Amino acid sequence: MKTYRFSVIIEKDKEGYFAFCPELQGCYTQGDTYEEAVENIKDAIRLHVEDRIEEGEDIPQPESVSITTMEVSV
Repeated sequence: MKTYRFSVIIEKDKEGYFAFCPELQGCYTQGDTYEEAVENIKDAIRLHVEDRIEEGEDIPQPESVSITTMEVSV
């Protein structure tokens, strides 16, 4: 069994939490709580990686990750 490391973004809004993995296009989920979103994205990533391995596709690994917030006036 191989271990992979991915970045995960979790955003909170009025309806709960939205989580996604930028390295794995289309790999996202949601949850009513932060903890639920974390568990859901772990499952989504695992299933996504399993599918890629079965298809013989590469598993992208980030070299570095930077995240910030910024204000933009319009």
